[in-house]
Amino acid sequence: MSADGKTLIGYDVDLLNDLQELLGFEIDGGLQAMDYSALTTSLAENKLDIGAAALCATDERKEVMDFSDIYCDSGQVVMVNKNDDKGIKNVDDLKDKKIAVEKGTASHTYASKNLTSATLEVHDTITTAYESLEQGKVDAVIQDGPGAYFYIKTTPDSNLEVVGDEFNQGQAPYCVAISKECKYYDEINAAVKVLIDNGTTDELYAKWCE
Repeated sequence: MSADGKTLIGYDVDLLNDLQELLGFEIDGGLQAMDYSALTTSLAENKLDIGAAALCATDERKEVMDFSDIYCDSGQVVMVNKNDDKGIKNVDDLKDKKIAVEKGTASHTYASKNLTSATLEVHDTITTAYESLEQGKVDAVIQDGPGAYFYIKTTPDSNLEVVGDEFNQGQAPYCVAISKECKYYDEINAAVKVLIDNGTTDELYAKWCE
């Protein structure tokens, strides 16, 4: 959301606007903001034609929806509260720590498999995970790199920062999700390819995530 809390902004909003311009369609009723659970359910039940919200093309999701080519492929990063130093410098320092993750994400999967000595605080939305870290209720958040940098860039009063290098690379392939009943998969995917090839997606990453 923009500073006034009324306008949707971000990488995927710009991407959808570029797709509309390229393909000449309009979104019926305008863009809708949903949490991941509602969004994936709506796509799976064919209540939406298209979704773009840093959605990872997981095998589970591929069973109930289609995906475009990958327009952004990232790993995870560790976020800490710079006003609450717990000595965390990278992912190796997360053993026995309390970590917030968003339910069903690549970060959740990674933490469950690789950080078994840590205490996981699982959130329905990444927003509440960020809030938990801002308030010092957890020691760290694990999040996809682009999402983490977008939050920091668009939240000027945030106390959060990224520490260490990106890890678990290639496990967060962002794609446009398309309902299996949508008749325009080929056209949408072709347009995504155009935006990748002409550098638009790189420009959007630089705008929102760097």
